[in-house]
This record gives sequence, C-alpha cells and structure tokens, in this order.
Amino acid sequence: MLTRVKTAVAGFMGGIMTGGSSGGGGNSSSDLPMKFPYMRPEFLGLSADEIECSADHIARPILILKETRRLPWATGYAEVINAGKSALNEDQACCEVVVARRRPMSYCPPSTPSKTPTAKRRNSLPNGEALGLRVEHMMGEESEGLVFHYWALFDGHAGSGAAVVASRLLQHHIACQLQAVIEILRNLHSPPPTVLGEEPDSSPYLQGNPPGPHRALTRAASLRGAAGAPSSPCSTPPPPRFYMEKKVQHESLVIGAIENAFKEMDAQLEREKQVYSISGGCTALTVVYLLGKLYVGNAGDSRAIIIRGNEIVSMSTEFTPESERQRLQFLGYMQPQLLGNEFTHLEFPRRVQRKEVGKRMLYRDFTMNGWAYKTVEDEDLKFPLIYGEGKKARVLATIGVTRGLGDHDLKVHDSNIYIKPFLSCIPEVKVYNLTQHEHGTDDVMVMGTDGLWDVLTNEEVAEAVTTFLSNCDPDDLHRYTMAAQDLVMRARGVLRDRGWRITNERLGSGDDISVFIIPLMYGNRQP
Repeated sequence: MLTRVKTAVAGFMGGIMTGGSSGGGGNSSSDLPMKFPYMRPEFLGLSADEIECSADHIARPILILKETRRLPWATGYAEVINAGKSALNEDQACCEVVVARRRPMSYCPPSTPSKTPTAKRRNSLPNGEALGLRVEHMMGEESEGLVFHYWALFDGHAGSGAAVVASRLLQHHIACQLQAVIEILRNLHSPPPTVLGEEPDSSPYLQGNPPGPHRALTRAASLRGAAGAPSSPCSTPPPPRFYMEKKVQHESLVIGAIENAFKEMDAQLEREKQVYSISGGCTALTVVYLLGKLYVGNAGDSRAIIIRGNEIVSMSTEFTPESERQRLQFLGYMQPQLLGNEFTHLEFPRRVQRKEVGKRMLYRDFTMNGWAYKTVEDEDLKFPLIYGEGKKARVLATIGVTRGLGDHDLKVHDSNIYIKPFLSCIPEVKVYNLTQHEHGTDDVMVMGTDGLWDVLTNEEVAEAVTTFLSNCDPDDLHRYTMAAQDLVMRARGVLRDRGWRITNERLGSGDDISVFIIPLMYGNRQP
C-alpha cells in the first residue's frame, strides 16, 4: 500500500504519467501504424520544415493564419507550443464548412466516414465564402442538405494521437447525426414529430379543442385510441384520448446530434486503437453554427466566451475533478470495484493518517456540498479518489480533466485500475441565438485551450481583444488573426531569467495555447 501511495503522490505532483497511457494486452501501440500523421492544423498551410521549426520550446514562435488564407467569417487563429512539457504541440484545431446530406441514420458508418460528398469539407475558402456569405455554387448543395459552420479545439494529453484523429473526424460524426433530422430542422414552423414519419392528427374532431398544456393527439395515438371500434363509416368515433407529450424544440435535436457525435467519436477511438497507434486522449471544444444559432459543445477544460460590447457571456463550463466531484464520488460509491481497493470515494481536507483512526474528522460525500464530521475508519486511510486543489486536482492521482475523448487504456500507474470509467465523453452544449442580437465588428467569440485561461481571466481576455480591435481598421479582415496573435502573446509572455513572464511579472503559460477569434457579425448576415 505504501508503494501505491508514493506512486499516487508522484502522479499528483507530475500530472498525467506517461506510463499510465499504455494499455494491458493486445498489440503494442509502437507496432501499429498511425491513423493520421502528426501535423499542425491544415488551414495553416505549413510545410514540413515550418512544422519542425514551430516545435521550438525555447523561442516558442507564435503561428498565425497567413494573409493569403481565409477562414469562414474571417475567423482569426493563433497558436504556440509549450515550454517543454511535451515534445510536440498536443493541441489541434479545425475550422470548416460542412454540408450534411440527406441520408438515413443507417448510412452513418461505424468507422471512418468516407470521403464522399456526404460530409463535404471546404476550408481556406475564397473571399465570399470566407465571410460565410451565400455564393452561387452553394445553392445546389443547400437544396440537398444542410450547411453548418464548424470550429473546434482539441487539447491532447499523454500524446497527440487522439487529438489528431478527433480533429479530422468529429465534424463528420456531427454531419452524420444531423442527416436523419435534416427535413425536420428545415421546417421550423412544425414541431418535431414524436415518432419519425408521423405527423400531428389534423382531424376536425380534434381541432375544436382549446390550446392547453397537452399537445394534439398524434395519428398513432388516435389509432390506438380507436382500437376495437367498429369500422363502418356510420359508427360514432370514440372520444379523443390525450397523452402527455414533452414539447421538444428544434434546437434540442441539434444538441442531441452533437452529444451523440461525441459519443460515436469516442467509440471509434476505442475500436481503432486495436489497429492503429492512437496515443492518449484529448479535451474537445466545438462550435457549430446552424440556422442562426451557435451551439457550443465542451468536454474538458477549454473555454469559450462571447464578448459583446461591454458584456461577457460565458459559453462553456470547465469539467475538472473539483467541478465534477459529486458525479465521480457517486460512481465510486455505486461501483467500488472501480477503485481497486486502493482508493476511497470520500473527500477529506487532507490525507488521513493512521494515528487519526477513531477520531472525528471533516469529510464530504457525494450527497454533500458542505462538510461534516465522521469517525475515521481503516477504510478512510486509502488514497482519495479526488486529491488536490485547482489545476493540481487529480482523479485517481492521474488525470486533471474529467471529460474528453480517448484515454481508453489509461490506468493508474503500476496498477490494473482503469481511469476511463470515471471520464465522460458527453459534452455540455450551450446555445447562443445570433438573431436576437445585432453584432458589431468588435463583437466576437473567443475559443481557447486551457493554456490561455490558466493565466488570463475572462475580463483580461475581453479587455485585450476589445482594445486591440478598436485600434484596427474595421475593414481589415486580418484583424481577427492579429487579435488572436496578441492574445496568445499576452498569455505566453516573454522569456526572462525566471522563465516566461506576463504582466506584473506573473508566471506566463508554459502550456500549449490555441485561440480562435470568431467575429459574430457574419452570423447576422447569413441567409
């Protein structure tokens, strides 16, 4: 037990241990081919030499979008590698316009989506498309399917493999999930049917009913209610039977599609780890623009905010051992075998010592937001499921995030205790209706990996972006990329004798940093 405790403490101090990402059984990952080669975001258009030069942990050059390239909505992007935490930049980014074609759900393959026009990509778009404006050759595509804009950031850990794969494929899974509901989403005036293929009953027998909390009887329910009734045309129809139905909004279908896409992406990573070398796991922050709304899906500790005038709108929640303490503790309580007889699901202010057995000590269980006292037992001497505070908090002394993709073979060091059961791949999805606001040229959404937010607050980011954009020519479409570069520079800081330093000699970010700045005014111009 003492060895396990020492190992756990080492994991707490060092973060994710490299040994924890190797799975037991099966082929060694080193013997398997990579599914996709390592590279920086495709839209940066970097050569192999430029990618190699960007991996300089001393100079830490900031990479930005070249002036000859454009992203949808004139989106700005910048990134910088870490200060030596890992050999490669484990962040990945994606920005595309995707067309989801009309197909049945059974069409969606369980593995890599094919490169057919089913989920068509267009990036580095020429001028008109770059602004997200309707162009002539898109008319045919929109008549056959649904166009959505897609931005995503993936923060890898214990290797870049999962982040690379997710950055290539997650948008295709979202397109596949949307395919089955394209017609429903395009008909916003009719509520989504409870059962696909059935519509609300239009019988005049029901039309005279006053509106109320109940929805109209569906055709299927009407038939069920008439079961056993005479079939002759002269027979009196039975009185209508009403069933309670939840009112489902169209945006809920998009939220469900994004949630299921994350789940399918995670399942694909698990399957394909058997045949490809896919290292580690990753957090995922995605933004989908569809039918006038932004859908922000977050699984991990990246963050998105909207800066609108003098207002800051939070569009994501960070999922960490502290923020998800009760969910994790409840799982440990319900399935104690997942703790491997080495950990306890209870939380204490500090490690319990053997001399304290029999004494009353502060503790917290999954049912509690506050604290209480309990009599310490031998069982409480085990290492806590959640240990540490803030950025040093860890689950099972190993990992500092509780949602994301991958990590299927991650174990507690020198044990057979899997960590994946405690990690969720399901994102929280928040919705922002662009049509409810008129946005100016300086109103933007900022997406960033945790390397940005570890050292800058929402207010500092908003002030920096607003100040920078106010000093730029509003007609300069490159201004958002320059603002992203300025933001990354502020978070990275300047290399001094005592390391990377930012304003007021605070410690700068030594992590990988990736930032999108998305101007919102183009969303108001969509057809």
